Amino acid sequence: MISRFIVHKRVLAALLTGCFFVLSCENDMSAVQELSKKKIGVEEAKNIESYLSQDAKLKAKLTAPSMLRYQFDTPKVEFPKSLHVNFYNDSLKVESELSADYGRYLENENKVFLRDSVVVFNKVGDTLHCKELYWDQRQESFYTDKNVILLQPSQKLYGKGLRARQDFKGFTIIDPTGFILIPDSTWLGY
Repeated sequence: MISRFIVHKRVLAALLTGCFFVLSCENDMSAVQELSKKKIGVEEAKNIESYLSQDAKLKAKLTAPSMLRYQFDTPKVEFPKSLHVNFYNDSLKVESELSADYGRYLENENKVFLRDSVVVFNKVGDTLHCKELYWDQRQESFYTDKNVILLQPSQKLYGKGLRARQDFKGFTIIDPTGFILIPDSTWLGY
């Protein structure tokens, strides 16, 4: 009789425990949907050094303190804390340089959007200053529709909008708004 009582007690305990688990397994539909949503992947890297080559020739070297790579429908890479790029000629000599406080690279388009303290200069002394600039890697060119200041050894040009080759040897200011001639220092007797 005692053993029958113990068996009944164990069966009753097992049934109650089973009911507890069955009742506690209710799923919240919003929690299930949240788990099945596509999560956006973000990769982060520090102290970046990256090289761009075309036809087995080095074209550019990019350095940046930080990089974020997003896996969207349109993958993109951001440089939120500045970037610097050296562009090389066929002899592997630096032809021009670029720096900006922020950059975003759209992988599918091979275009880079630059903003905040954008500066591009070449070895002959032409220096571009602007707030926003696009770099089209396929076309090997820069362009903007924003205000620009272009310093050259003999003049300072102002305008809105610019198109330039990547090596910065040729450029066009779309809407020139003014210029200042810079006198030659030897002419002034310095």
